[in-house]
Amino acid sequence: MSFQTGLSGLNASAKNLDVIGNNIANSNTVGAKASRTEFSAVVAASIGASGGGGGGGGGIGVEVSTISQQFSQGTINITGNNLDCAINGGGFFELTLKDGSSAYTRDGQFKLDSNGNMITNSGASVMGFLPDATGTSYSATPSPLVIPTGAPIAAKATSAITAQFNLDARAPIAASAVPPTPYSTYGTTMNGFDAQGVAVPVKMYFIKTAADAWDVYDGDPAGVPTPGNNLGSLTFDTAGNILTPVAPLSINLTSTNPNIGTFVATLDVSKATQYGTSFAISDLSQDGYTAGTLTGVSISEQGIITTRYSNGQTQATGKLALADFRNVQGLKPVGQGNWVETNTSGQPIHGAPGQGNFGTINSGSLEASNIDLTAELVAMMTAQRDYQANAQTIKTQDTVLQTLVNLR
Repeated sequence: MSFQTGLSGLNASAKNLDVIGNNIANSNTVGAKASRTEFSAVVAASIGASGGGGGGGGGIGVEVSTISQQFSQGTINITGNNLDCAINGGGFFELTLKDGSSAYTRDGQFKLDSNGNMITNSGASVMGFLPDATGTSYSATPSPLVIPTGAPIAAKATSAITAQFNLDARAPIAASAVPPTPYSTYGTTMNGFDAQGVAVPVKMYFIKTAADAWDVYDGDPAGVPTPGNNLGSLTFDTAGNILTPVAPLSINLTSTNPNIGTFVATLDVSKATQYGTSFAISDLSQDGYTAGTLTGVSISEQGIITTRYSNGQTQATGKLALADFRNVQGLKPVGQGNWVETNTSGQPIHGAPGQGNFGTINSGSLEASNIDLTAELVAMMTAQRDYQANAQTIKTQDTVLQTLVNLR
């Protein structure tokens, strides 16, 4: 028995208690992962000892071989904050720290700074994929995510109108109707927008010219005036369906601003029908809108960040980027809930939420630590007994040594 053997046990037990204490301290830390102390025996070897008898060396203590990290999934807790994000599955959020280096985290407590940059509590930039001009595809290289919180979204002039409606097949031909049918009987109105976001009235009406044939007009009929602008004709088959193909019609919109004047929009009426029921509009939409201010932000399961505006519009402003590693155990913790890559972990594999082995995003939620507090408290008691036992071996060795010293 040696003092050094007991001392190695004390050191190992003390390190184990440190690890357990760190786990307990971070049991409520968002995205924290439990650590585990792994021990190995220290064996003495003697020169020239026989390799076949198994007695060439003896145990001389214990050492901490490594402290491994446990990357199992933590519980997902709902917070109600739209910028809080939890990864349900594999992957890490990718960050750019203030010094420009990359880091990775499971802590999704994201915020917006005064410039609209999406950041963590420590000020690191959250990385993501930026949309193209059409908003249908995203960049291949992650960039810092920025949400436009300052200037309002610009207005957009109406360029396309879609109208879906049913024309009454029982209506008489307008030219032979007695008394004459007011043009406004089969008409509708809506608002479009000019380039400055000012509402522009859009009025259209339909005149039956023959069996299964109607003309489309724009203007403002009152009573039975002279028809306005004839935009085109619609014809229907005997089943009440419009005869295709139907090219979009052109309709003129006139702004109240003389510097803008009249501009042209397309009118899609390809889904019109003619049945023996009352005239009814089932859908009337246009693609213009006035300016609007930011009212909210939402994040989908695929990590797509969508901004909502007071004018009813939504825009995709980015997609969260995730990263994964061949060996997550090789990641090095650097504090603030972050890890950095090492040679052991390998280089990051980038991807989007929901793709391949990457998990999906739970918006309005956070991933709790995967630390089992009950198990850690039991492990702490066991580690304490180990420490006491190793201390007892030193005490016993001291007693033996004292006995030898007292020999006469």
